[in-house]
Amino acid sequence: MTELVVRRLLIDLETPVRRHWCGGDAFHSAFFNALSMSFPVGEQFFIDSVRNGLKVLPADQQAAWRDEVQGFIGQEATHRRIHGLFNAHLEQHGLINHWERRARERLKQLDGLDPRHSLAITAANEHFTALFAEWLLGQADFFRDTEPRLKTLWLWHSAEEAEHKSTAFDLYQALGGSEAWRLKWMRRVTVIFLTDTLRQTVSNLRRDGTLWQWNTWTSAAHFLLGRGGMLRSNIKPWRDYFRADFHPSHQHSALSATWLRENAGNYTVVGQPA
Repeated sequence: MTELVVRRLLIDLETPVRRHWCGGDAFHSAFFNALSMSFPVGEQFFIDSVRNGLKVLPADQQAAWRDEVQGFIGQEATHRRIHGLFNAHLEQHGLINHWERRARERLKQLDGLDPRHSLAITAANEHFTALFAEWLLGQADFFRDTEPRLKTLWLWHSAEEAEHKSTAFDLYQALGGSEAWRLKWMRRVTVIFLTDTLRQTVSNLRRDGTLWQWNTWTSAAHFLLGRGGMLRSNIKPWRDYFRADFHPSHQHSALSATWLRENAGNYTVVGQPA
């Protein structure tokens, strides 16, 4: 079992957020805005999936899982709330959240299915977020020119994603989830996640008026595909998910624990396992 602490982030999200808040870079801002737009509906789905998975565990196993599930739900609920506040600023910039609408329509198709399907989808998404989180935590200078409160927001979220990346995966395994379906859902989630990220980022750039600026495209190429870029750096870790012996803990690093320890003044602990 993983001990998961629920934290309340101590940052101001009432002060307006600049349009190009991420170091003044239009692409970086549009990309992270797109991710943030997915979080409220996505985090709620993850919460529901893990909660429902706990309910169908045999009664004699539920007690062993309860603390970890409660910690997972607490962390994800906090992420959902914080990004809801952040997204309200994006609306003020005239950005439209198409990702959430599409996600809600797709999720309706899961109604009535075995809850292990939702857990497999959650585990696949958590693998993506954990990979990106580890990458971001390892980029010491990425947020160098970003105001501290927003740098803290994204690195705190990244640290907690890395911390709870095994919960849905382990619960899926505990429920006897099929290996074939684990891999099939990862393939589907890969296509959906990357497509939705691209579509929402392009929409954000179009609304921002920076889609066809040369600097936007050079920034995108460097960020995603350059040496050490986000996508390029994560191809191998993503591929590892398809190994028969894969477990999220195999990709463990100390970055999450280090950030949480060194930035303890930016949050308060509001809950943890008994």
